[in-house]
Amino acid sequence: MLTKIIEFSVKNKLIIALLMLGLIGIGSYQVTKLPIDAVPDITNNQVQIITMAPSFGATDIERLVTFPIEQANNNISGLKEIRSFSRFGLSLVTIVFEDDVDIYWARQQVAERLQQVQAVIPQGIGNPQLGPISTGLGEIFQYVVRPEKGYEKKYNITELRTIQDWVVRRQLLGVKGVAEVSSFGGKLKQYEIAVNPDKLNAYGITINDIFDALQANNQNTGGAYIEKGPTVLYIRSEGLVGSIEEINNISIATKTNTVPLFIRDIAEVKPGFATRYGAMTFNDQGEVSGAVVMMLKGENSNQVIKNVKEKITQIQKTLPKGVVIEPFLDRTKMVNNAIGTVEKNLTEGALIVVFVLVLFLGNVRAGLLVASVIPLAMLFAICMMNLFGVSGNLMSLGALDFGLIIDGAVIIVESVLHQFTHNSKFKRVFSVGKTEMDALVTDSAGKMMNSAVFGQIIILIVYLPILTLQGIEGKMFKPMAQTVAFALLGAFLLSLTYIPMMSAVLLRKRSNKPTLSDRMMKKVEKIYLAVLLKLLRVPKIVFGVVAVLFITAVFILSKMGGEFIPSLEEGDFAVDTRVLPGSNLTTTIESTQKAAHILKSRFPEVQKVVTKIGSGEVPTDPMPMDASDMMVILKDKKEWTSASTFPELADKMGKQLQEVPGITASFQYPVQMRFNELMTGARQDVVVKIFGDDLDVLAQNAQKLGEIIETVEGTQNLYIEPISGMPQVIIEYNRPLIAQYHLSVADINRIVNTAFAGQSTGLVFEGEKRFDMVVRLDTKDRKNVTDIKNLLVPTPFGNQIPLSQLAKVEVKNGPNQIQRENAQRRIVVGFNIKDRDVQSIVEELQGKVDQKMKLPTGYYMTYGGSFENLNNAKQRLMIAVPIALALIFVMLFFAFKSVKESLLIYTAIPLSIIGGVFFLALRGMPFSISAGVGFIALFGVAVLNGIVLISEFNRLYKSGMRNIVRIVIDGGESRLRPVLMTAFVASLGFIPMALSNGAGAEVQRPLATVVIGGLIVATFLTLFVLPLLYVNIEKGIKMKKMKNRNIASVLVFLFCFIGLEVKSQTPVTLEEAVDVALKNNRIIKNEKLKSEYSKELIRSSSDIPQTGVTMDYGQINSALTDMKFGISQNIAFPTVYKKQKNLYTEEWKKSLLNVSLKEYELKKAVSLTFYNILYWKEKEKLLQETLKLYTDFLDKASIRLKAGESNILEKTTASNQKSAIEIQLKQLNQELSVLKYQLQWLLNTETDFVPEDKKLFSGGLKEELNSHPVIQVLQQQKKVSEQQTALEKAKLLPGLQLAYNLNSFKGTGADDKVYGSAPQFHSVQLGVSVPVFSGGQKARIQAAKIAESVAENDISNMEFNLQNQRKKASGIYQANLDIVSRYESAELKNADVITETAKKQFLAGEINYLEFVILVNQAVTLKNSYTDAVWKLNQSAIELEYLTLNP
Repeated sequence: MLTKIIEFSVKNKLIIALLMLGLIGIGSYQVTKLPIDAVPDITNNQVQIITMAPSFGATDIERLVTFPIEQANNNISGLKEIRSFSRFGLSLVTIVFEDDVDIYWARQQVAERLQQVQAVIPQGIGNPQLGPISTGLGEIFQYVVRPEKGYEKKYNITELRTIQDWVVRRQLLGVKGVAEVSSFGGKLKQYEIAVNPDKLNAYGITINDIFDALQANNQNTGGAYIEKGPTVLYIRSEGLVGSIEEINNISIATKTNTVPLFIRDIAEVKPGFATRYGAMTFNDQGEVSGAVVMMLKGENSNQVIKNVKEKITQIQKTLPKGVVIEPFLDRTKMVNNAIGTVEKNLTEGALIVVFVLVLFLGNVRAGLLVASVIPLAMLFAICMMNLFGVSGNLMSLGALDFGLIIDGAVIIVESVLHQFTHNSKFKRVFSVGKTEMDALVTDSAGKMMNSAVFGQIIILIVYLPILTLQGIEGKMFKPMAQTVAFALLGAFLLSLTYIPMMSAVLLRKRSNKPTLSDRMMKKVEKIYLAVLLKLLRVPKIVFGVVAVLFITAVFILSKMGGEFIPSLEEGDFAVDTRVLPGSNLTTTIESTQKAAHILKSRFPEVQKVVTKIGSGEVPTDPMPMDASDMMVILKDKKEWTSASTFPELADKMGKQLQEVPGITASFQYPVQMRFNELMTGARQDVVVKIFGDDLDVLAQNAQKLGEIIETVEGTQNLYIEPISGMPQVIIEYNRPLIAQYHLSVADINRIVNTAFAGQSTGLVFEGEKRFDMVVRLDTKDRKNVTDIKNLLVPTPFGNQIPLSQLAKVEVKNGPNQIQRENAQRRIVVGFNIKDRDVQSIVEELQGKVDQKMKLPTGYYMTYGGSFENLNNAKQRLMIAVPIALALIFVMLFFAFKSVKESLLIYTAIPLSIIGGVFFLALRGMPFSISAGVGFIALFGVAVLNGIVLISEFNRLYKSGMRNIVRIVIDGGESRLRPVLMTAFVASLGFIPMALSNGAGAEVQRPLATVVIGGLIVATFLTLFVLPLLYVNIEKGIKMKKMKNRNIASVLVFLFCFIGLEVKSQTPVTLEEAVDVALKNNRIIKNEKLKSEYSKELIRSSSDIPQTGVTMDYGQINSALTDMKFGISQNIAFPTVYKKQKNLYTEEWKKSLLNVSLKEYELKKAVSLTFYNILYWKEKEKLLQETLKLYTDFLDKASIRLKAGESNILEKTTASNQKSAIEIQLKQLNQELSVLKYQLQWLLNTETDFVPEDKKLFSGGLKEELNSHPVIQVLQQQKKVSEQQTALEKAKLLPGLQLAYNLNSFKGTGADDKVYGSAPQFHSVQLGVSVPVFSGGQKARIQAAKIAESVAENDISNMEFNLQNQRKKASGIYQANLDIVSRYESAELKNADVITETAKKQFLAGEINYLEFVILVNQAVTLKNSYTDAVWKLNQSAIELEYLTLNP
């Protein structure tokens, strides 16, 4: 199937080119439609219910509003948790649903239940409303409406709020994608009727009378219409008040009904404002108005912000002169920063990948062709992201590694180039024809496509478990897995179509010169082989080191600590600022203005400071008046001067803000703070919740917990929820007195509420604008507790009495706010983290809490925030990671059909863990969910190298290679380039992410660090450890029992899953080596099998032809039908069988002599290799001694140079001499390695034998040449020829025939008897076959005789040649023996004398360094010549011992 697609692509280039153009066109369009955001929206599925009840305290709100709402919504399907917040004047219930619940269905369910709740909530308390359909990421745009410079006095904050509500907000609500615009700050305009209580008393009227008058005099009506001629006139009254003057002129009904009483007589009508629960300030310039624009859930934030900005530009033109809308928190900044980081990382990653590709492939066109897959796969991925609703953000695009994506393309292009380099057909061809190139590409791509597909499937499978993650980490990392999967799918399709097609077009020409890549890889391969050969000798040490590294990595990981997801730099600060509980707005404004002044004046990085105090109009973020969010808008990081990082700047700002008395400031990022609040109900990183019933007990325990938290290092910004300590004026009614005056609590409540809070009695319209008309006491009459006590309450009898006579009025501390979770009261203690990870801090805190705190019965504590998220994520990763590992193993098993090989490749995973953990530790990063996902991705890539190596080892084994060490060396060398290319492309592609300092890099850095560290270490360890494991498992080396077993061996035993046997060197003598070779050598075994074959053949000499059986039926004897049975047998003359047996017997004897000949040749080969190894070992010993001598010389020369006793020339000479010896040693070791492998091949063993024997070969000189195996074989061949002649002669003897017949004879016989059809007549037949035509046979006899002569001549020639060879060998042997004797008698001793004397004289200063070098070199040359002479002597002795015609 895949091959057919490739073939189609190569043949139909135009179609594929058009498809690619189509992909580019559609992809480019889809890029413009891709929703862009900074991070995925991790807010859970929630519906908020907001109830404003301005006149009620926290306890009443909880009892009358919050509790009924909680109870009514407690049984909705898909409900996860219910959190509630009750404070003076406000109830906020947050209902969290499972992620798969549709938000609109959930809101419908909640809305239905709210209708039932309306009946339970007392009349007049408040009307529960659903919050906006927005999320934590929904607050996309925040702005202030402020006067321009010079217009500050023209517009007060009431007018600014009116402009905001009636001009700006109204138009912004119509923008597509905007869910709500929550006004903030300023004063909400009202028409205030400030009643004077003294005048009320004097005129004898009550506040109720004023209410009645205002309601009766502020209404319109209609009178239908009247007909006038042909038209109609509609009738309507204008009774609505529209100005202060009209309100003043409303009359009040009095009991006397004498002079009319007007509102102006008993009250002052003036523009006022509603009771304020929040404010907004700009820089240190005082109050302004503003708003938060909330985006509809699921919308494209980039598009919505763009629409909002366009609308604001339009609105700005319609505003009064001097009023300006100034945005202060714009999500675009965060999005641009994060996407800028992503773009930078992806671009740099792509450039690095292209560079690595070109470097390794050695072909610019091939490198760029593979690299072109990157943008095309990205376009495909973006099309799929739009299709599946995945937005482009830091997580979905940020974790893309182009190295992984192009893996399939690399394999195919490398395969095509490999064909050019290694196929003899193309070696001298520099340009290939179109048809031939098409066939080449189809063939190469078809062969490699399975590997490419398999690699991509493994990476895909590894990412699948990430899709199972739930909760925050699921929302964070699922987009990443989806995007990687889309990009991989795109790359796979391109590898099938685009890459083969373009390869056929672009790679037809090639250069004949070796490229930089080829030269580089040759050097790398040389180094790799040298290291691998050394490590193959010490597997025990290698396994021990790897096991220790793995255990160390696991230990480091256990001590590393953990955090959920690193904080994402958003570019601005949100400072959670608090003053003393119970402080009023004015106090909070003053304190925050001082703080803003400090930040604006002392830190040039600060662009503007906007402070939001208390709650907005839509209180989704319910803050009390003593709390504020100070939004510190910062300039670009490049322009900073006070600090270089966000934590450093936060520290410095925090220290400066300590100058403002009574203020606490906690620095966070705006979106992160909202996330924390919406997810867990608190803003801090770590939240400890104490559950219980009694608010006082909760507060006491929270204080104790706070004291413990302050002792834990790394905690900052401690926050203990102020649930009590709110000063309140409590009015306790005296019910008997109230009854005595015929009053009710409701009557008095209305008076109190109207007098101080004020009650609306209708609306005043100004065009389209509408404002409440509110009745309340004048400001001067509602300033202190005395005013409350003196409030006059009218009785039914017409008189008025002060409130203090009906109730006890006093100031008490009451509950400030009450939070509940799943219908239980709780208090929150939160703190942020500095310079430590979440896990270690919470573990330390838990230990201290267990020791120092004991909660009362029924009270308990939970740890939430980042810690809760981390634990949940860890639990899911504990499932996801094993699934990923199991899937990898299953795929490996399907590929190799072998548990052993699958486990071998699997070792890459623990090796990759080593690198990942070490790199995390080196960079001081804790384990986070980002790092965990990095490990999941790493496992998939790490096994790819193992697959490449093991596949190559298997291929070599199937091709007939049986020497395991040779398989490993050849396989490792041939696959080094693709292994390094895969690893470097995948790991280096992540480098920009790992080093990035841009916005959002905090989330990417751990992931990239894990993959880079893990891949680099895993690759290098795989290249060495995997071959060692392969060799040891395949060979099954004997592990020797040792008394002192060190820990390393035990670790190796455990690490390798099965009892691996450890390789060691074994000394062997020549005699032992020859015995092993004779026993094991495959050629000898083969010859012996041939001998057995010849022996079995002897039994076939008496080969009698098959017996003939015949049956005749018909008119044999007469006209009647008869039957005849016959048996016949032909046999050769008996002499033939005897001669044939003789021939086979002689051939068997010849096969036995052939075995002896092969053994003879093997002995010679083993002896030569054995003594050759001894020769090189002697050379090595000599070089080591010389190296020591020159090392001492170099040390002394260095000391002399420092002391000024010599010049630089002496030291340079010494250094050069030492280097020359070291180079010779390296060459020698290479030669020794080859010889050892040759010896192992001859002995057919994997044991690493080390030859140890006497210096000189001792073999007894052979007697007569007749006993030489070659002569014996030829003599036996002569006997075989003689027997062949005898056999051919015997075949001229006549052959014999025997037969027996039985037949019937129907009718009357010669003896006059009548016979029936039964066969009863017998006959016997004897015959002789005479070779009348014997010409052919005689020719065979003649040929056999010639063969005899040939055999005889062969013997004579061989004897003559061997005789000459012996004389020649004897002469060489004698000459070499004389040379060695001469060296041993004199010159060798002289060499030692020269060396010792030269050392002494040089140290004494009698000779200079040049003379010393000459003398030492002379001595070394002597010893070297002696070693050469010994080798030549041994060589000639072996030649003489084992004479052959080809020495």
